[in-house]
Amino acid sequence: MRFKSDRIQGFQVFAVSGTNTVSFGIDFDPARIGGLMGFAVERQDIKENERYYMYGFKVFESIYPNPDPTLQVSTYDQPVQSFVWDDFTAKDGREYVYYFHPLKGTPKNLDRSAPAIPIKVRTEKAFTDGTHDIFFNRGVASSQAYARNFNNKQPDKLPEPKRTQALQWLSRDLDEALKKFIDQAEPGDTLLGAFYEFRYAPAAQWFKAAIDRGVDVKLVLDAKKNGGGVDKKGKPIPNFPRDDNMKTVADAQLPASAIACWREKNKNEIAHNKFIVLLKGAAKAPVEVWTGSTNLSDGGIHGQTNVGHWIRDVAVASHFRDYWTLLSGDPGKPGTGTPSEEKAAMNGLRSSVAALLATPAGWRTIPEGTTPVFSPRAGGGVLDMYSAVLDESDALGCITLAFGISAVFKDRLVKHAQTSPLTFLMLEKKDAPSKPRPGAAPKPFVALGWRQNVYSAWGSYIEDPLYRWTRETNAGALKLNQHVSYIHSKFLLHDPLGADPIVVTGSANFSTASTNDNDENMLLIRGEARVADIYFTEFNRLFFHYYFRSVHEAISHRKPADTLGVAATSSTEKASLFLDETDRWTGKYAAGSLKTKRVRMFTAMSGVATI
Repeated sequence: MRFKSDRIQGFQVFAVSGTNTVSFGIDFDPARIGGLMGFAVERQDIKENERYYMYGFKVFESIYPNPDPTLQVSTYDQPVQSFVWDDFTAKDGREYVYYFHPLKGTPKNLDRSAPAIPIKVRTEKAFTDGTHDIFFNRGVASSQAYARNFNNKQPDKLPEPKRTQALQWLSRDLDEALKKFIDQAEPGDTLLGAFYEFRYAPAAQWFKAAIDRGVDVKLVLDAKKNGGGVDKKGKPIPNFPRDDNMKTVADAQLPASAIACWREKNKNEIAHNKFIVLLKGAAKAPVEVWTGSTNLSDGGIHGQTNVGHWIRDVAVASHFRDYWTLLSGDPGKPGTGTPSEEKAAMNGLRSSVAALLATPAGWRTIPEGTTPVFSPRAGGGVLDMYSAVLDESDALGCITLAFGISAVFKDRLVKHAQTSPLTFLMLEKKDAPSKPRPGAAPKPFVALGWRQNVYSAWGSYIEDPLYRWTRETNAGALKLNQHVSYIHSKFLLHDPLGADPIVVTGSANFSTASTNDNDENMLLIRGEARVADIYFTEFNRLFFHYYFRSVHEAISHRKPADTLGVAATSSTEKASLFLDETDRWTGKYAAGSLKTKRVRMFTAMSGVATI
């Protein structure tokens, strides 16, 4: 939901709320910010009848010259020196009043005479009876919070109750929501599932419990025989995820009747779906779908960034049922024919998938509501549409990219200018030149950055203690993930704060392989402000968590940080770790700066309410 305060003495606060995150932008009169030391932020929880100042992290060096990681401070006297701020500790379905107190004076003698700017907000409920419920895991094992609360240890190496607390902190409501989706199936109902990784023992047990109470469970699971031989260390190369999937099925004692298909065809492609369809009663009426980016694995639930998307829509569920039915026959290349026969088999699968549901010819023809897109399919039309959705935003575009920036996106974005729509890219790794194959000429590399009004953050963490920042870990080091340690979600936002937002979300990685070769599903969601607000606040949370770490990584490695729009100097970094002792911090909000553009995201958004 979107809110604004009254304008008070030159300040007006805007807010966007998701379920657990509230993002704020503060509009200001340049003539009224002289001497401003920042804002003390107070939060009132109306339900709990609590009112207190929010915790801060940065401190005035003159007061805390040598802060350590255990120091806790309040914004009451260590204010927020920013015109954008986020609260990541909100509870879902709550009303809060936030009070932004402008402070002047000096660090040791703050002037609190200016009136506070109150803004009342309401967070979205996590679990509803509406069309869409959206669940993000924490996705930030590389964080100060995990380091301080759980000492950077693997959850399974923590004693109880710390182990359970760590897993709950990492997953938030993602595992609870998945369980609730499965548990809602009643005797006589049917659950149709299609999964790439089926390695999360609790989920397998939830399916087993459903079978035991009379639910008909049918699963399509990836079972490619892609292993064999030994690796460089002499260890056998497993069939992944086939071996783990089969072991999980056996350990949970799922009956053979629960496996509709071990997906073995298309050996060089992957059955990358992660969805469940709920069919009600003897009529097997499709009613609901669980989908998103979350593999059923410890790392999918607790490690890398992921989202689960619960949809209550009969038409959408019907399309997913039809897609599942097609996959349950294990269509595609058998791996035993001639090259022409194999090609014909794959083309037949693509044609069958395309025949299930027409895809919009372009993003402008995407209808309101939710439209599924299934893969594999022929041609580049779908990927071109995705790139146009991002490229042709009016004001703001956001995308998560787990496996780099596809050329179809970069070729469009590289033509942007500083006046183009603000675009944020959240990457698993820093965009960098790729190593050419032996004997091949290197491909020209073009960096995207502030010149195109494009800003990138990538998976990174604080490797060494940094002032009061302690050393962090990541999902890879915690043995939660092997290949993707940070950004695994796959979603795209087109003008999420506008009057006509578009959200693209699902299992596909915005790549040619994901649209032409793999089993994948995506959702095109248009005109749903609640959906857009939840995705935006979570993207905002994750992007700026990793943006700070990306800046630090670029600076500490003494690499140009042009793509970040900052200068790579140690003095810049040190200054950013402490609060400014004067009002000089306001100078960072010059016209055309990223900070100012972030404020304008909020002041220009549509559908703003005052409650």
